[in-house]
Amino acid sequence: MFNSVDPVYVFYAAIAGIALIVVETVYGFTSTAASYRGKINRRLGQLETTPDRQQAAVNLRRERGLGEIGVPAAAATWMLALVTQSGVRLTPKQIALCAAGAAAAGAAAGYFLYGPAGAAGGVFAGGAAAPFLALRRMRNRRRALFTDQFPEALDIIVRSLRAGHPVPAAIRIVSREMADPLGTEFGMVEDELVYGLDIETAMRNMLDRVGQEDLPLFVTSVAIQASTGGNLAQILANLTEVVRSRARMRRKVRAISAEGRISAVILTSAPVILFVILNWITPNFYGSHWRHPWMMWGLGGAAAWMTIGNLIMRRMINFKV
Repeated sequence: MFNSVDPVYVFYAAIAGIALIVVETVYGFTSTAASYRGKINRRLGQLETTPDRQQAAVNLRRERGLGEIGVPAAAATWMLALVTQSGVRLTPKQIALCAAGAAAAGAAAGYFLYGPAGAAGGVFAGGAAAPFLALRRMRNRRRALFTDQFPEALDIIVRSLRAGHPVPAAIRIVSREMADPLGTEFGMVEDELVYGLDIETAMRNMLDRVGQEDLPLFVTSVAIQASTGGNLAQILANLTEVVRSRARMRRKVRAISAEGRISAVILTSAPVILFVILNWITPNFYGSHWRHPWMMWGLGGAAAWMTIGNLIMRRMINFKV
């Protein structure tokens, strides 16, 4: 088998391997420790490019749709909270422009395929549903990453407190050692503490920015210790065990409810897949009915019943821990 290999291809493969090794070697020599630290989390990257620490903190807040002092730049609405907690570096105005563009694209596609009724459906699907569903997914993914990092961050804080460091110093260590999203969030807490906010307000600002369900326990513990005193290291050590136990319980619940989720996916996708297959095999199967006045009402009713079914199945498999 090896005798049939053309030596020219072997030579080309060797040249490609040598070039890859050379590029990797050059990159290893040219990359610096500072650039590596900047990749740990976005806040450290901002500090590398923006020497003014206060301006870097303001830039991070503005990227998240927040004001210069760490509070929402407009009235606190669910839309603003969704944008902030998703972690996207877009303002609510830019999100609104993206939604308008998606609505226009959906309307054009719907009108081209199904006429005025399809245009109305395209506006809803493109402008009202798609951007917000994407933001919800990004928020849930960011919260999941924060949840995975949170016990390790608590361990770092506990070790720092037991070593004699104050709480702001422990938060500074977390902000420099942890990756995003947790590293940047704790870094913003550190910046707010440096520029005059009390620790309880800074922690509650982080809670508003993240919205993770274990975070209120940490914020309440720090706030009570700041006002009444106590052994914060022992409190947070116990809290770490609670957070890890809740994470294990969530994974067990997710494993138990996996059958229900798969059933929901199959029951939702099967009619759509069959519809596409039938139109591909026999294009005229539904061709004589597309222009019927009741066709769009029938499709709308089917979509509504499928939505109701999905909501019911979601209530059956969605457990709060």
